Amino acid sequence: MKCLKLFVTTALLLACVSGFAGPVNINTATAEQIATELKGIGDSKAQAIVAYRAANGAFKSADDLAMVKGIGEKTVAANRENILIGDSEK
Repeated sequence: MKCLKLFVTTALLLACVSGFAGPVNINTATAEQIATELKGIGDSKAQAIVAYRAANGAFKSADDLAMVKGIGEKTVAANRENILIGDSEK
């Protein structure tokens, strides 16, 4: 019974945490903002996004994120609705 309660509590907490993801402009956001808003992007990948942007210029589309080492097409697809480019584009 304790295991079931622990499982349910953990599942609810994870559902709440994942519900906080929101739109983020990958051309202007800090690494902290990117890590907070995009699913599957932790601190190190967010820092890689910011470093890639600094070295190569602004991203032109959400798909460009896949050019950052450690970020694949599945991660881009999972976050597509929250990836902003420019003022309000996705």
